[in-house]
Amino acid sequence: MKRINLKSIGIIIGSLFSCVINTMAQDSKRLRDYGVEIGVFSPGVNNAITDVSGVKVGHYTVQEGDSIHTGVTAILPHSGNIFQDKVPAGFFAANGFGKMAGTTQLEELGNIETPILLTNTLSVATAMKALIDYTLEQPGNENVRSVNALVGETNDGFLNDIRGMHIQEEHAIQALQKAKEGKVPEGNVGAGTGTVCFGYKGGIGTSSRKLPKSLGGYTVGVLVQTNFGGMLQIDGAPVGEELGKYPFRSNILNDVDGSCMVIIATDAPLSDRNLKRLSKRSFLGLGKTGGIASNGSGDYFLAFSTHEDVRVPFNSKKHVLNPPTLHNDHMSSLFMAAIEATEEAIINSLFAGEDVKGYRGTIQALPVEKVLPILKRYKVIKSSN
Repeated sequence: MKRINLKSIGIIIGSLFSCVINTMAQDSKRLRDYGVEIGVFSPGVNNAITDVSGVKVGHYTVQEGDSIHTGVTAILPHSGNIFQDKVPAGFFAANGFGKMAGTTQLEELGNIETPILLTNTLSVATAMKALIDYTLEQPGNENVRSVNALVGETNDGFLNDIRGMHIQEEHAIQALQKAKEGKVPEGNVGAGTGTVCFGYKGGIGTSSRKLPKSLGGYTVGVLVQTNFGGMLQIDGAPVGEELGKYPFRSNILNDVDGSCMVIIATDAPLSDRNLKRLSKRSFLGLGKTGGIASNGSGDYFLAFSTHEDVRVPFNSKKHVLNPPTLHNDHMSSLFMAAIEATEEAIINSLFAGEDVKGYRGTIQALPVEKVLPILKRYKVIKSSN
């Protein structure tokens, strides 16, 4: 009799459950569905990081009972062999209380050679191993002997039994394999399954901005994994203060630590230097939501360009590369686009969040029914949808 592989059955069941969770998360209303339009630039078709052509996102969600709420999110800059066809990138650590594996080589060489994985704090090593295996197995990489795996994290230890280290390598591989273009599930999915933001259920959020042709017509897309604290603001409205839920007002809301991972993609032909500048500006978007980058918060920003002419081939007969580079004087519109998309992505993560009864307690979703009257009172809602 053929033996039943219980581990494989568990992964299959988990994969089916993950698909259900992803579908449910995508059905929730987003910020713009309520008539709130952050910034001056318009979003792309999906208002997501995948509006940058070629970028794909995949999630794998792990939920069991009340104690396990975690997952993995994968971001692929393009569909090809990323090791052989690297993309320029820049990195900024606004507050370094966290883990972002692979950043020293990124800073040194100015490019990335793997997809980006996001997960929980104690699963970084597992995700790195999966990403290394994934890269080594790509056709054309048979002689590769070094892989700079990029893995970021936030700590979901309140809702998730993080010490149980429930993420397996197969989960990360599944997230990579399920990555696709188009709409991106938000909220309680993937790496955002067990996160908390401003005292409410955080998670995955995304947004994009499309510049007009007069400014180059470029797209900037952002994906966030929110797990941080501060004084919540939505397009300038002091929502946290109005709801009476903000740090240091009492002895029960002083924990503002956490982390936020921000991944920025653009199709503009940017050098690694200007991508680093773009990642720095995105920090302003986090600040506009009321985040304070507390002592125990790891706030990381990574930006990459998908423009084909700025890619860095692993094997090239040319000794000198001459990629096109956008002039510094034309960066300001991209800076604003990144700030706006980061701000909106964070708020989208909150609007998509759902109540979770977790390992150490229950975290409620943002009470949208209470937030909308506040936004109307502060004239933030610009249209009725």
